[in-house]
Amino acid sequence: MKLIMYSADLSSQLRLAFADKGIRAGFPSPAQDYMGESIDLNHELVSHPATTFYARAVGDSMVGCGIDDGDLLVIDKSIEPMDGDIVVAFIDGEFTLKRVRLDKEADCLWLMPANESYKPIKVTEDNEFIVWGVLTYNIKRQLRR
Repeated sequence: MKLIMYSADLSSQLRLAFADKGIRAGFPSPAQDYMGESIDLNHELVSHPATTFYARAVGDSMVGCGIDDGDLLVIDKSIEPMDGDIVVAFIDGEFTLKRVRLDKEADCLWLMPANESYKPIKVTEDNEFIVWGVLTYNIKRQLRR
């Protein structure tokens, strides 16, 4: 999965109406009763403004974990990656989005896709490699029918 990256512009606030009591997915209820609060998505989604950026997912290698082509990703460069995290990795001159798997027995790291059509990428000391950031949120685009 490739990425189109954007810096996070947190210089402004945009407070939106927020249904703080939730929205029922079952029987409908009057929406006005739940619109007492407001929310700023920058405040909610960005814990570390100086190290956060956005990216647009391009491709289908992570569809098995719910990341689809066109999704907006929130990535934090200040988070130390752990085994099982989904990360933006820079390997041999290219950025990719994959799940990190540590293989202590083989003394290597694997970048795991979430689509069986793609092969895992073995990372060794011979690779030019860096974890660029850890995925913190995946914002889905509503598909219209």
